[in-house]
Amino acid sequence: MAKLKSKSSEKWVDGKRTIAVNRKARYNYFIEEDFEAGILLTGTEVKSLRAGEANITDAYAEAKMGELFLINAYIKEYEMGNRFNHEARRPRKMLMHRREIARIAAAIQRRGKTLVPLSFYFNEKNKVKVKIGLASGKKAHDKRATEKERDWNREKGRLMKDNR
Repeated sequence: MAKLKSKSSEKWVDGKRTIAVNRKARYNYFIEEDFEAGILLTGTEVKSLRAGEANITDAYAEAKMGELFLINAYIKEYEMGNRFNHEARRPRKMLMHRREIARIAAAIQRRGKTLVPLSFYFNEKNKVKVKIGLASGKKAHDKRATEKERDWNREKGRLMKDNR
């Protein structure tokens, strides 16, 4: 049996247990809208996700023939999976309503948007979900402005703390 993380180290927020977060997404992109999608996984992938073995930093999603696919998401191979194991970086189908997929595909084609995964999590029914964002890329000066604002807010918090 794979060694699972203890309950105290898990991150539960609003009935959701976070598996992986793409922190670079909000730095590299303007997230305009976010969606929740199911994801089609094999048994060994789910077991590996329960152990917290995933990385979505370099992942993206694309629409093909009326379906959404998550590309380049890394889910570590399950140690006890033997011959039934999965490929670590295979394309995974995302599950959404047909109208939502059509709307997202139109936004990607017409306006040049990108579909970026923001996080993997288990919902309250213990189903694996992926939060994806419809995004447009930031330029270098936008990234510098974001970093400058974040540093200023951190410094402001320190100053306020010292004045108490």
